[in-house]
Amino acid sequence: MNALRQSISAGVPVKVARDIANRLRYGPEAPRSDELIWIRPRDVPAWYKADPENGAPVFRRRHSGLIASGDWDLSRRPYGSHIKLDSIRLHFEEGVPWQETPLFAFMLEQLAEKGRVDSCHSREELVARYERLDRIYEEAQRSGTLRPHGSVNNTRREHGGILVHIARDGTPLRNGGGMHRFAIAHLLDLEKIPAQLGVLHKDAWDAGILQKLRQPPG
Repeated sequence: MNALRQSISAGVPVKVARDIANRLRYGPEAPRSDELIWIRPRDVPAWYKADPENGAPVFRRRHSGLIASGDWDLSRRPYGSHIKLDSIRLHFEEGVPWQETPLFAFMLEQLAEKGRVDSCHSREELVARYERLDRIYEEAQRSGTLRPHGSVNNTRREHGGILVHIARDGTPLRNGGGMHRFAIAHLLDLEKIPAQLGVLHKDAWDAGILQKLRQPPG
């Protein structure tokens, strides 16, 4: 029963229907929902900015594998200052302990207010979570990449990984999820990392860009 609820929550029935429709319309190489793709972090210039009134719909993980035309991919928001990115830089570049970063303080506030944050229910669980990030950083630094989220967490394909939409020219645009892992990969300037395919612009599909994004490192 829990598996069924998780499947519905992840939008799997809708995604399966989309996969079938894509295959019928675009052939056997059509994009798949929750598909694993490979991107270079430094090639991701901005966030996708949802702006429905101006042709940029709100896209979520459930839209993974959708092919969409239009100018939605031109709607972008610069990274700027972000508490997670800034704190990750402080920790890994300047050696500031996690517990002294603005992010950890914010997480504690959220924990006190909501009783749960990032699947953590206590300060001890938060500490353990950030210790795991240290291990992810060390492994990525050693291996030159990240392990696919799906292989580590036993999810459907790459669901829950670093979500990116693909613009008409192949530019990946961030859209939430996997912020810590993405920031680590960006700091280390990794060549290729795994990501979850979001929405793919029709022009990118026509240009065969998805085939390039499917190529793993090495």
